[in-house]
Amino acid sequence: MAGENKDGKGMEVLFSLKKTFENRWARLFLRYITNKNRFKHALEVYCKLKPASSLGELINAKILGFLLRRGAKIFDVKENDIIETFKNPEYVRGLNLVMKSIATYGITKPQKLTAPFIVVWDYTSMCNLKCKHCYANAGKLAKDELSTEERYKVIDKLDKAGVVLVAFSGGEPLMRKDFFEIAKYAREKGMFVSVASNGTLITRKVAERMKKIGVGYVEISLDHIDPKIHDEFRGVKGAWKRAVEGIKNCIKVGISTGMATTVTKYNYQSIPSMLEFAKKLGVDYFMAFNFVPTRRGKEISDYDLTPEERERLLELLYERLCEWEKPKIFSTCPAYARISLERVEKGKGKEVVLSHFGSAVLEGKTLAIADFIGGCGAGRNYCSIEYNGDVQPCVFIPVKVGNVIKEDFEKIWMESEIFEKLRNRELLKGACGECKYKYLCGGCRARAFAITGDILDSDPGCIVVEEEVRR
Repeated sequence: MAGENKDGKGMEVLFSLKKTFENRWARLFLRYITNKNRFKHALEVYCKLKPASSLGELINAKILGFLLRRGAKIFDVKENDIIETFKNPEYVRGLNLVMKSIATYGITKPQKLTAPFIVVWDYTSMCNLKCKHCYANAGKLAKDELSTEERYKVIDKLDKAGVVLVAFSGGEPLMRKDFFEIAKYAREKGMFVSVASNGTLITRKVAERMKKIGVGYVEISLDHIDPKIHDEFRGVKGAWKRAVEGIKNCIKVGISTGMATTVTKYNYQSIPSMLEFAKKLGVDYFMAFNFVPTRRGKEISDYDLTPEERERLLELLYERLCEWEKPKIFSTCPAYARISLERVEKGKGKEVVLSHFGSAVLEGKTLAIADFIGGCGAGRNYCSIEYNGDVQPCVFIPVKVGNVIKEDFEKIWMESEIFEKLRNRELLKGACGECKYKYLCGGCRARAFAITGDILDSDPGCIVVEEEVRR
C-alpha cells in the first residue's frame, strides 16, 4: 500500500533526522552558531561566498557543512543544490530559523519553530473597496492604528525574532503614506517583503517604486472573469479594470506577481476561465483562497462551496499545476496537499504541495518532509498582526493572543496557549483527529473556528470529514 510505504519511509526519515541533529553535541553547536550572526558567516564560508576571517569561522563552516550534508543525504538532495540555494539571503535567514528551532525543540512532527516563517500584517483598516467577503471589515481609518514610529518597532521585533517573510495586507496597505518607508525598512533588515493588494492603486509609478524598495512579490485580488460581477462583489465600479492594470504594471517592472481569487458560488463556475486569464496575463502564481465566513464574510456564508465542489475545485487546480509550467497554482485550503499526494501515489502527478505557497517533486522517503512542514500553518509557521498590533493565529481567526507593541513578540509566539494547541495535531478532534492526513493537511483551523466555534474541531469543508460524518 502506498500509504503504508510512506509511513515506513516517514519513520526512517524521522530516525535519521533525530540521529543527525538531536545528539548532544549537534544541539550545542546549533545553539551556539545561531546567535550573533555566526550562522550567516559560517554559511557564507561553506558556500564559498567569502574566505574565513578566523580559525573559529572556518571550524564553524566545516561543522555546519557536515550537518548540512548529512541532512541533504537524508532527503536525497545534492550538495551543489544546497550551496546554490543558500546564496540567497532569505533562504539563509530561513535555514537559520530552522536550525535554531531544532536546537530549541529537537525534531518534531510537525516541526515547531522559534519564530514564524511568515507574518501577514494587516497594515491598515483603510480600504477603497467594499468587498462582500472581507475578513477585516475594512473601510475607514481606525482610531487605534499604530503610528509610524510604532510600525518601525514592529519590524525591529520581527527581525529580532528571526521572521523570514513579512506580507503587507489590509485593508489596502497602499492607502497608508508610510507603507513604502516601512516596507523598505523591513527589506533592509533582510526579510522578504510581499504585498497583498486589490490592485486598484498600483499605477506604473507605484509598481516601479515597489520594485525599487525591494518588494519581492505582489498578489492582486481578482474575483471573476466578468468585470461587472467582480465590481459588484468588490462594491466599486471600475475595480476590475484597475486591478488588471495593477497586475500588468507589476509584471512590466519585473516584480513576481500573483492573482488571488477567493472561491465562492459567485465565481466557482468561472475558475477555469480565470486560470486561462491568469496564464494569458503572464502571472507567476494563481492563488485560490479558501473562503472563510468570518466578520463581513458571515453575511454571504450561503455562498460557501459544498465539500464536493471544493474537492472538484482542488482536483482542477492540481491538474493545471501538473500541466502548466506557469503560473504555479496553489490554494490556501490545506486539503490541496492531500489531493496532490493522492495523485502522486496513483501515478497521476509528481508534485506534492507542501503548503499553500510551495510544492516540490518528492520521491520515496523524501515524501515524509510534507508531514513536517505541511498543512494549516496558523500559529505554527505563520501568524498575523492587526493594524493596532494585535497578534492572531491567522488573519481569518479573529482571536487575540497578544499585542506586538505592548508585549515581547517572541514570548507571544513561543508561549501562547492557543499557538501551542495549534502545533499539536494530536489534539485535533473528530474526523480531522482520526484522519491519516492530519500532519500533511490537518484541516483549515480558520474554517473550523468560524463554523463550529472550536479551533480544534474538524474542518466542515472537507469531503473526508463529510464522508466520516455520513458513515
